[in-house]
Formats: sequence, structure tokens, C-alpha cells
Amino acid sequence: MSNTEKTQDLRLYFAREPVILVLLSGLAVLLFLGVAGLSRIYHAKQKSLGNEWFALGAADLKDHRFELAANEFRAALRYSRDDYSFQLSLAQALIGLKRTSEARAYLINLWEREPENGLVNLELARIAAQTGETEQALRYYHNAIYSTWPGDQEVERRNARLELIEYLLSINAKPQAQSELIALAASLDDDPSLHERVGDLFLQAQDNEHALAEYRLSLKSDRHNQAALAGAGLAAFELGRYPVAQRYLQAATAANPGDVQTAERLRTTELVVQMDPFRRQIPVEQRNRIVIQAFAAAGEQLKACSAAGGFKGHTSSSSPGQSLAENWAQIEPQITERSLRKNPDLVEAAMDVVFAIERKANDACGPLSGTDMALLLISKLHEGN
Repeated sequence: MSNTEKTQDLRLYFAREPVILVLLSGLAVLLFLGVAGLSRIYHAKQKSLGNEWFALGAADLKDHRFELAANEFRAALRYSRDDYSFQLSLAQALIGLKRTSEARAYLINLWEREPENGLVNLELARIAAQTGETEQALRYYHNAIYSTWPGDQEVERRNARLELIEYLLSINAKPQAQSELIALAASLDDDPSLHERVGDLFLQAQDNEHALAEYRLSLKSDRHNQAALAGAGLAAFELGRYPVAQRYLQAATAANPGDVQTAERLRTTELVVQMDPFRRQIPVEQRNRIVIQAFAAAGEQLKACSAAGGFKGHTSSSSPGQSLAENWAQIEPQITERSLRKNPDLVEAAMDVVFAIERKANDACGPLSGTDMALLLISKLHEGN
């Protein structure tokens, strides 16, 4: 081959090379796009199947079909192994199945990924509460209260605190429950049902002052709410504010005559108000009649409790050498309207005996009821006076 021919071949080769390179590059791009498209289709299908299984599991979890839900969430995780929501939902289904060890393993892993997730902290708190790990439960509950929540954060945080309070009450940690309730009450809106619920919780925590305040806030928006009226009456009753309790209990009984417990508390309250000889602005004649009635009632209680063997060895605090029966019998002839009118100091002496009898009867033969219970409550009302 001549040099001229070789030169022409080389020129032809170099002219065709760019074309070939372009064609090969184009083919590579097409193949890449095809593979990427197929990959996207595959992953989209995987995601779709995972979502379908997850939707089935979510429906079964909502209806408490925990076994089905757990299997469906596991199927969903086969298509999306690291999906946070899928793992969390599986943990909730396992909790429903009482398989708390498995659930805890999932939740701890999720907590390590997102320690500020409110629902994860709440579920861990519930497991710790169920297994008696109080310190862990409190830590996770507090985490949940201050964590991040989807949707309405304030509502979720409030619900977490309510759950914590109920847990504290269940383990008889009343001082801690009171502290949490005070923090909760400070952030409540005007929803009367919420104030009523918090009032109920304050009652359980034996914080009657705050309970009464919450019931009053509830009644501002709904003054005919029978449950709030009854709760306010009970709180005032426990505080010894019997005239206030009487007003609330009367309204509650009028709203629901079938509430036997409230009606009984109202009867006791009315007796306390009627039979307290030391209340202000009471006419002397009425006071004396009350003392006579109270002294007679205490005498009957003394006889009944003595017959049951309940007063053996009990002496009067005002006359240590005498039994309560002897002290009552010694004063009894003087307890007349005439004697009380002539000697007002007899009122206190007589009521001291009455209160001593009722207190001892409550300890030895209780629980008291009716007039005797009212007299016992009056004695507590005037202790130290």
C-alpha cells in the first residue's frame, strides 16, 4: 500500500472515530437511563407494597387486632427495612400482644435515632410503668412532655402529662402528682371538661383547694354541669367549708336526683350546718336547743357503742379519772334550756363531752353516720378552738 493510500485510510479512521464515540456514549446514556428508570420503578413498587401492608396493619392496630397488625407491619418492613413509622407501629402492635421485650428493643433503637420523638418516649414510659421501673418511667414521661410531636404539640404534651399524673396517683405518689397538676392547670385553656377532669385528679391527689378552684373554672362555662357541681361540693366538704359545700351539693342533687352518693353527702352537710352550735350569728335559744339535741345523740351513741364493748377503758379528757359514761351522766341533768340559759359556759362543757364520745365511738365502733357523723365533723371543725 502506497503512502498516499495509508494517509487516506488514517484520515477516514479519524473522521469516523468521533461519530463512533458519540454513538457509544449515547448508547451508554440510554442504557443508564433505562437502568435508572427500572430501578425507580422497582423502588416505587417496593414502596407501594410496603405502604399497602402498612395501611392494612394500621387499620388492624386501630381495631386492636394486634396479631394481624404485627404480621402486616413485618411484611411492610420487608419492603422498607429502615422505615421509622413501620418500626414504631410494629412496636405498638407488640405492646398490644404483651410482648414488651420485643417492643422495647424496637423502641430503644428508634429512641437512639430520634431521642426527641414524643410517641417513642411515651411508649417507653408505658413499658417501664408496667414493669415497675419507676425512675425510667418518670424519665421517659418527662421526655415525652417536652419532646417533639406531630400535629398539635400542646395537646399531645398535655395528654402525656395527664398520663404521667395518673401513673403517679396509681403508685400513691401524691406530692409529685400535685406538682404536675399545678403545672398542668397553669396551661389549660377555657375548656370546661378539662378543668373538670383536672379537678377530679386534684381530688385524688388530696389537694382539695386546687380541686375546688378547677371545678369553679369549669362551672364558669357550664354552671349546670352536675359532675363539676358534685366535685366542687365534695372538695368544699373535705375542706370543712360546709355552707359552700351545701350550695354546690344542693345544685348537684337537683341536677341529678339519682346520684345517691352526692345526696347522702348533702344530708350530712346539712346536718353539720344545722347542728353546729358555734357558728356565727346563731340565736341563743337555737344554740341551746342544738346542744340538748347533740348531747342526747351522743348519749345514744355511748349506749350503743358500750353495749358492743367499744368503750372499755376510755376516760374523759376533761375528767381523766372518770369514764366517758360517768362524765356524760354527771352533766346530763344540767343540759336543759333553763340551765344553759343561766350558765352559758355549760355549752362548751357539754359539747366537749359530745365530741369526746363521738371521736371515741368512731375509733371503737365506727364508721359513724347521720347525726353522729355530723357531730364528729363539727368536732374536727373546732379542734384547737
